[in-house]
Amino acid sequence: MEIKSKVALVTGGASGLGEASVRKIIANGGKAVVADLAEDRGKSLVDELGGSAIFVKTDVTDEASVQAAVDKAFEAFGALHIVVNCAGIGVAEKVLGKQGAHSLANFTRVVQVNLIGTFNVIRLAAVKISANVPNSQGERGVIVNTASVAAFEGQIGQAAYSASKGGVVGMTLPIAREFAAHGIRVMTIAPGLFETPMFDSLPDGVRQALGAMVPFPSRLGYPEEYALLVKSIIENPMLNGSTVRLDGAVRMQPK
Repeated sequence: MEIKSKVALVTGGASGLGEASVRKIIANGGKAVVADLAEDRGKSLVDELGGSAIFVKTDVTDEASVQAAVDKAFEAFGALHIVVNCAGIGVAEKVLGKQGAHSLANFTRVVQVNLIGTFNVIRLAAVKISANVPNSQGERGVIVNTASVAAFEGQIGQAAYSASKGGVVGMTLPIAREFAAHGIRVMTIAPGLFETPMFDSLPDGVRQALGAMVPFPSRLGYPEEYALLVKSIIENPMLNGSTVRLDGAVRMQPK
């Protein structure tokens, strides 16, 4: 699918991987709805990007909030063709920690945002995308989700995060199979260690040590590299139903 003149809804679009995806889509002639809870950052981004982007304060776990974002895409740009799901949270907590058992509320919240939130956006956006006129390839739209290498090699303390991201990987193929009848492709990216707001609070030495774990290139990934893969997925009609690792060949150790 050509990005030019297409409309994308990007959750978590005010920073990190989502922001890079928004910038890449607009740089290639598309338009974007920045769906995020970070109102100041989101508004600042759309002010910079001009009329090709709008910000909609969005809680991916809330049905009415996501529906409003989908509706705003139509109000502003008259269509919706692409979804990039980047909204997510993490928690570091052992199942048996020094303070006792893992907080059930924390586990539930991570799954609610990362897995259920992703599904919530997919299901509501797909209603609109499925009504699009297909292009010459029969495509009506593309959905790109974000998992993590933690879905495959979760570390100690990542039970909640790994479960949520593993769920995203697990639902990719069945949804792609179902949406094939509607001309909608569904893909998932599993990033490794990337420069995102989750790492902002870490000292430089820790960040460098994390980057050194990556075989090649031995550094943290750049959000722009994630966005490059998003662009490739959108543009390549044979990419469907799979999860692509974007990790520099890193394989996470237990801790």
